[in-house]
Amino acid sequence: MSMLPDRVRNALRERERVNEVVVRIIQLLIVIMFSTLYSLAAKTAYAAEFQPVPVVLGAYMVLSIIGLIWSLRAEIPDWAVYCSILFDFSLLYSLMVSFHFQYEQPASFILKAPTLLYVFIFISLRALRLEWKFVAAAGFIGALGWALVVVYVIHVEPDNSMITRSYVQYMTSNSILIGAEVDKIISILSVTAILALVVNSSSNLLVTAVSEETAASDLSRFFDKRIAQNIRGSEKMLEAGIGERRMMAIINIDIRGFSELSEKREASKVMQMLSVYQGRVVPILQDNGAIIDKFMGDGIMATMAVDEENPSICRAAIEAAEAILIDSRKWQDEEPLIADAGQVKIGIGIAYGPVSFGAVGQGDRLEMTVIGAPVNASAKLEKHNKLLGTECIVSRDLWEKALDEGYTGNFSVKFREAVIDGIKETQHIAVLNV
Repeated sequence: MSMLPDRVRNALRERERVNEVVVRIIQLLIVIMFSTLYSLAAKTAYAAEFQPVPVVLGAYMVLSIIGLIWSLRAEIPDWAVYCSILFDFSLLYSLMVSFHFQYEQPASFILKAPTLLYVFIFISLRALRLEWKFVAAAGFIGALGWALVVVYVIHVEPDNSMITRSYVQYMTSNSILIGAEVDKIISILSVTAILALVVNSSSNLLVTAVSEETAASDLSRFFDKRIAQNIRGSEKMLEAGIGERRMMAIINIDIRGFSELSEKREASKVMQMLSVYQGRVVPILQDNGAIIDKFMGDGIMATMAVDEENPSICRAAIEAAEAILIDSRKWQDEEPLIADAGQVKIGIGIAYGPVSFGAVGQGDRLEMTVIGAPVNASAKLEKHNKLLGTECIVSRDLWEKALDEGYTGNFSVKFREAVIDGIKETQHIAVLNV
């Protein structure tokens, strides 16, 4: 534990705290069950004036409630857990010792009480904390407590210890068979040892699982949420060279003149401005079904793939671009860091077509990416905004498909044939304004 990062230790402590709450609830349920059974059981005629059971159960219930409230409000320290274990067995054995007074029987009467079975309940209860030391402590105290009970029974009446070597006499009378009591102690210690080993193994698995979960959670921040979920839920290991063909809309977004802006400002101010800008754009893209592929400085590349949840990706891509441009009109008034940079304008380029999607890289360094003509075309269209002084350019076929899919937004459109730098063929584009 000491070698683990603080965030992992905190996660483990939080799980232990939850398990301690469960322990306290079970303790409370046990005492409620005992109380119910006692109230329903037929009462004997022995020593009516001496009834310790209600007192013991009442004390146990009060302490269980206190422990539950404590565990809900704060992390219970180890010493309090050890004290709770000691109190569990002290109450149990005190209750058993009281039987021979209550029922006016020899002390050996205690050793025949089936209440001893509750020792195993109290030991197994400590396994919920997934710390072997508490299981070991419960087993040791349980075994030691029973040994002390046996010593008490033997020595409470020195002249009549009732010790026998006959198993039949032991089973049919109040006689004491030392071997039987040793067997009980060995059984308690054996169950404790087995449980401690199981708990230790489970604890190691829990530490590994929490460590891996924390690492996966940290690493998933570098992926879009849906990609991260697909990777974690995939039956196959993610490997380079494995991909699939998909129809996608590719969106590229960039701030005009960001390089000049960043040169005149402190690095921290530049990163803060980027964070604000991305914080405005990314949620809009995700709300419209886009997956963030990568951040490239002030550039954002997002993809929309045709699937059952999002069949109308061209319309969704256009709607996302419209929402981003409308939102960008508010940045000057709502974001001081952006307003400080002056009039900030963005460019958007969108293209549609078949792409290859999969992992690239080598060994332990992989990256999810999309490759294909629409990826290149989207980036080139975005840059062409600067030449035309526009904000959004899409391929004409994407625009027409968006209309077929039901787009009825506020964009006005102008169609052009343009030679785009980096693309050989003349492109049929749609210049959009809102």
